[in-house]
Amino acid sequence: MYTRPYQQIPAAMARPLIALLIALLWSMLAPAGASAAATAAPNDVQTAWRLLDYMAVDYGGAVEGGRVKSASEYAEMTEFAASVAARLAALPSTPRRTALMSGAARLQAIIARKGSPDEVATLAHALAADLLQAYPVPLAPATPPSFARGETLFQTNCAACHGATGDGHGPDAAKLSTPPIAFTDRVRARQRSIFALYQVVGQGIDGTAMQSFADLPSDDRWALAFRAGSFASTDAEAREGEHLWKADPALRQRIPDLKTLVSLTPATLASTIGEPRAASVMAYLRRHPEAVVAQTPVSLTLVRQKLAASLDAFGKGDRRVAKELALSAYLDGFEPVEPTLGARDATLLSRIEGAMGEYRAAIDQGVSADDLANRVLVLNGLFDDAEAALAPSASSQASTFLGAFTILLREGLEALLIIVAMIAFLRKAERTEVLPYVHGGWVGALAAGLLTWFVATYAIGISGASRELTEGFGSLFAAVVLLSVGIWMHGKAQADQWQRYIRDKMAHALSGRSAWLLCGLAFVVVYREVFETILFYAALWAQGNGGALLAGAGAAVLLLAVIAWAMLRYSRQLPVAQFFSYSSWLMAALTVVLAGKGVAALQEAGIIDIAPLAAAPRLSMLGIFPTWQSILTQLAMAAAIFIGFSSNRRRAS
Repeated sequence: MYTRPYQQIPAAMARPLIALLIALLWSMLAPAGASAAATAAPNDVQTAWRLLDYMAVDYGGAVEGGRVKSASEYAEMTEFAASVAARLAALPSTPRRTALMSGAARLQAIIARKGSPDEVATLAHALAADLLQAYPVPLAPATPPSFARGETLFQTNCAACHGATGDGHGPDAAKLSTPPIAFTDRVRARQRSIFALYQVVGQGIDGTAMQSFADLPSDDRWALAFRAGSFASTDAEAREGEHLWKADPALRQRIPDLKTLVSLTPATLASTIGEPRAASVMAYLRRHPEAVVAQTPVSLTLVRQKLAASLDAFGKGDRRVAKELALSAYLDGFEPVEPTLGARDATLLSRIEGAMGEYRAAIDQGVSADDLANRVLVLNGLFDDAEAALAPSASSQASTFLGAFTILLREGLEALLIIVAMIAFLRKAERTEVLPYVHGGWVGALAAGLLTWFVATYAIGISGASRELTEGFGSLFAAVVLLSVGIWMHGKAQADQWQRYIRDKMAHALSGRSAWLLCGLAFVVVYREVFETILFYAALWAQGNGGALLAGAGAAVLLLAVIAWAMLRYSRQLPVAQFFSYSSWLMAALTVVLAGKGVAALQEAGIIDIAPLAAAPRLSMLGIFPTWQSILTQLAMAAAIFIGFSSNRRRAS
């Protein structure tokens, strides 16, 4: 009965392994849903916006007093206006497109009659703003760009034409038919936003020597744009701007986030606070965009709006829409801040997760509208507490260190126990030839984690649903495999059973299929923890205190290394029977924990319904959640373990 140790793991389990791993990565990359509304290609919208912004700023160099000042620049303005009209006509039909096309025709007419620069600037800026309202595109960096990185990139890529100081007199400038822009020109700089500069960096300018730098990562293009937008101001202005920014709360409210900062021109700000103050503040913020993020409060407005819409739909008798909106409230409104809140206040996070799950369950149960409204009131109170916990003022070096330390220790310990148990078993069984498969699995998981970080940072991001699906399916897969492994190890806890195994199979290596299954298990159990940790760390990093975060991570890694060393050292000293007995119970416990976590994650993703169980506690570390589905799954796993262990005892007797 026990002559084929890992081969006794169901063969069917090995075949879906690759499919599951692919599904895990695909669920991470695939969008949670697609809008049925027509959308425009971002490049088309951004190009039209860039051309409008360029004309608003540079038309004054082509026409003055109703006469052509520069024939080449006037021809360029005429061409750009025609290009804008053509691009708008090619965009998907929306109610606003007709008005946009009409505005583009008026712009062409003004340029044709050599209208004033003020006319062109006013209409072009208005068209650009309306364009982004009709066809939204990303307008701001995800995190504050590095000014120092921008300076390095500028000197490497731009100084040859624009000059080391941005004055437009670089060593190659004289060779160009169209002179490079002088970023030190304060008149033009007043009218130019960082977003406009970002667009030029990414797409270049047709008909000029300004090439596209689309091959640079988005963060680098934003850093370049901030550096280019700072040349027209002085360090003295920046110092004065820092004083104004820190001393005036009303000023900080005018520029609450990076999106506002990158779309704001100095001229627009000057119209509300005056020219000198605007020049100083913009000089400071373009050198220190992190100052905006440091004072930006976290808002849970979206989750509140979605819940209000859900309540309204329920009141109208549409339970399906009400439930969909409730799920969206969690995945789209709350899930993005979950990692940060988990690091700041894990208890509050657990309460909100539970309350939002119970809200969805209440919709299914058909409770009264008043009952559901009371649940929303309770949730809004919890959201108030969450916003206070997520406020920048709540962050400190100490809280970041503790958050980074506890997150990595918590997420890493579970995977560590499984990997160390696998390594210890293979050494105990003198099957060291299989160790490379296990090491390859967890090393591959770390590499996949780096890929996850890259995707989340530079590519498409990770939706809340994708995160929950990855955690859920990964946990359930690991639980099923550990169930088989635990029962097998328990069967070998009897000395005579172990000796029979040694006698029959010690001369043979584990089969290739079993070795690859171990590799897959190592990958899944480590990747699901790496995946979760990366999301938490990305949220913490965006809050600042990077040094404290790295220190916390380093301390956690050191402690995990000590635990791994102690486990491996102690396992060598254990008699074979005791080792297998302890390992089997460890695997059994982890099986129950992972089963509960897997079901809970799939419930949060909306794959499994929620039936609350009031009598059950919520102990997420142990995988215990107060729902019938998760508790019954854990009981089923516990029953399978009991049956397997009992069968082993009967055979041994």
